[in-house]
Amino acid sequence: MPERFFISSVFSKQITHANLESMRQSQLFSRTSKEAPKDEVALNAQLLVKAGFVEKLTAGVYTLLPLGLMVVKNIEAIIRKEMRNLGANEVLLPALHPKANWEKTGRWDTYDSLFRFKSHYTETDYAFGPTHEEIISPLMQKFISSYRDLPVSVFQIQTKFRDEKRAKSGLMRGREFIMKDLYSFHADEKDLDTFYEKATDSYRRIFDICGLGEKTYLTYASGGTFSKYSHEFQTLTDAGEDTIYLCENCQVAVNKEIIDEQNECPKCKGTDLKELTAVEVGNIFKLKTKYSEPFELKYKDEKGESKEVVMGCYGIGVTRLLGTIAEIYHDDRGLMWPISVAPASVHLIGLPGGQGDKIYADLQAAGLQVLYDDRSASAGEKFADADLIGLPYRVVISTKTGDQIEVKARSSKEAELMDFDKFLKLAQ
Repeated sequence: MPERFFISSVFSKQITHANLESMRQSQLFSRTSKEAPKDEVALNAQLLVKAGFVEKLTAGVYTLLPLGLMVVKNIEAIIRKEMRNLGANEVLLPALHPKANWEKTGRWDTYDSLFRFKSHYTETDYAFGPTHEEIISPLMQKFISSYRDLPVSVFQIQTKFRDEKRAKSGLMRGREFIMKDLYSFHADEKDLDTFYEKATDSYRRIFDICGLGEKTYLTYASGGTFSKYSHEFQTLTDAGEDTIYLCENCQVAVNKEIIDEQNECPKCKGTDLKELTAVEVGNIFKLKTKYSEPFELKYKDEKGESKEVVMGCYGIGVTRLLGTIAEIYHDDRGLMWPISVAPASVHLIGLPGGQGDKIYADLQAAGLQVLYDDRSASAGEKFADADLIGLPYRVVISTKTGDQIEVKARSSKEAELMDFDKFLKLAQ
């Protein structure tokens, strides 16, 4: 299987939208703007702020506005489907972590991006969770006692907090962000290896459906204290903070830190390596027993002998995906969303004399999600906003269109008059 992955036309149809209502643009409190914030240097954030998807609170912290939240919910729906196909249970773990849990793993004083604080009312110190190994391990210790309880996997989609030294990449590196983390628990490393491969394939499908498959590579990275290698999913973009090296021989990518150590592809041992810039959108680790040991996460095998549970962890940055997609899918007029994650598939533009309300109802009845621009604004303003927001199809209704509708794909320069039924076949 190639290490770059892409299923052709995977986002040509709206296959995975969350259950969201269509809406009238006049009812949105958020608005587009002509200028990006002066203190915002990241292109993804500039585009998302101008188009009314997010609003910046402070460096590395953003409010998700209605359209931005819709995109995030669609990304989450894609992820949830794959996690459930893996057989994983969904939970929601606490974001507030007691110091004692982090002291058990020795990371209270060594995790450099940990937000720490002291309670005003108790002697307890706390941290806001940047990751959840210190929480999931003691939790599962209460539920795993026998080999019959294994394997098991648990995931969550939750807000994380990291005290980043530099938060200048918009939604691609935040101090507060949404992340999916999955943890798996196994009786031995062989079983972990089997699940690890399945999780890798699930990640491939997630990035593919989100429209990033053609630019995303499975990338060898350091395994740290866990194992020889871990794996990252790196998406090519000039806005990325990582340097990877693509092996021209086998199409495996390698993180710069590994190249510095051995200067060769870890898969085929080739040295014909191309330097590229990328952003890490996901990672997977074989934790083995690193977090089982401090929390005494053990099970009894078939012989009644006590053994440590073997663990794996698998992360995806949800809001980082939002920013990465914006970095890749845009032109000089605005955003260009893949239909699988777009807040709606159709941007309906109602102009004077057209039957906008009727077409809006007909599109919804046909099962399409629609953003209906019913504002009393000029045609030029509506068209400019449609380009900036970047939904897959713009549909215009006016006296000039008669019994037909004017359809323009966001990726096309030309509009086309067509019958309503023909458009439904195109868009459904």
